[in-house]
Amino acid sequence: MLPDKLHRKLGMRHFSGNLRGLQLPNSNLVDFSSNDYLGFARTIEVEGVFKSGATGSRLISGHSQLHEKVEQQIANFHKAESALIFNSGYDANLGLISCLADRADLIIYDSLVHASMRDGIRLSHAKAIKFPHNDLQHLEILLDKFCIAEDREVYVVTESVFSMDGDQPDLQSMIEIISKYENVHLILDEAHALGVLGDRGEGLAQSLGLEHKIFARVMTFGKALGAHGAAVLGSEDLKQYLVNFSRSFIYTTALPEHSLRAIEAGYDKLVSNRNLVPQLREIISYFNDQVLENGLRLRFRDPDSYRDETAIQICKISGNSEVTQAAQELQANGYDIRAMRSPTVSRGQERLRICLHVYNTKHEIQNMLKLLAKILKG
Repeated sequence: MLPDKLHRKLGMRHFSGNLRGLQLPNSNLVDFSSNDYLGFARTIEVEGVFKSGATGSRLISGHSQLHEKVEQQIANFHKAESALIFNSGYDANLGLISCLADRADLIIYDSLVHASMRDGIRLSHAKAIKFPHNDLQHLEILLDKFCIAEDREVYVVTESVFSMDGDQPDLQSMIEIISKYENVHLILDEAHALGVLGDRGEGLAQSLGLEHKIFARVMTFGKALGAHGAAVLGSEDLKQYLVNFSRSFIYTTALPEHSLRAIEAGYDKLVSNRNLVPQLREIISYFNDQVLENGLRLRFRDPDSYRDETAIQICKISGNSEVTQAAQELQANGYDIRAMRSPTVSRGQERLRICLHVYNTKHEIQNMLKLLAKILKG
């Protein structure tokens, strides 16, 4: 039996209209909800017969030559000294952040970073301070104030594409600020930039030539790469440290061979098919043109936003019931678009999250946005 106080928590969530539930995907709807930006999850086939499991953690029986081969492939593609594969993006952020900092250190993080990063911060027991979303002036004030302590390492944590907003930080300026301090290290989650930003989908840091100025990058393979797992990119010393101290790496069964082969195939496809990322960029550009054409600009993006370049678009509709109703009307008309309700996003910031893919057609985008404009006017 579930304890009474937990029943009460569920009841309050239901009463407020915020109760989450699992929803089966509908293959008959046009996909505007998945993170399969390049369609790899639909198209990549891994041939061969594999063991169904890795049999243990990588420190016991789960390590293989394939792990080493794929990690080297990842490191080479991203111009990194080393790569260490984790079982998911959540595991990578949790294991990385929680083992780096201790009570003497400080973590300064963007207010909108992913839950996995927040949980890693909490487990680290380090002092943590958030700065307003993408507010570099506030970040610099915090660094000036708190970086003077002796024997303190400071970690700045942010994302290259934020999953609920689709926008980006000014990474060049952020690194210029951070480089003023010897004891400050940047951790960048590139989950929604891999396969989207850069000439080959290499991510934000490489697209700007800044990869060597970042302490750790996290690449997640469950989005555009169409696979599973993640990797932390950094120095060889960082890799050795994580193998020894990252609990989410040490105490879990390794990814099976099939998952590694899928990651390998995803990177092979990024290298061999140079048209995919430009095709996605064309879809994104067309979508933004149609947003303007249908008078939806103020609903979709803030002035000076970088969202135009990413595959995640948002339409703000305040209120859980209002945004849910809009999503249901779109789904009833054939478009798989999901409502992002509070508490997933802040109250008053509810929105439709629209993901764009290389397989979305201009006809689908045009008709969907016309319908959305009609719904919002109604």
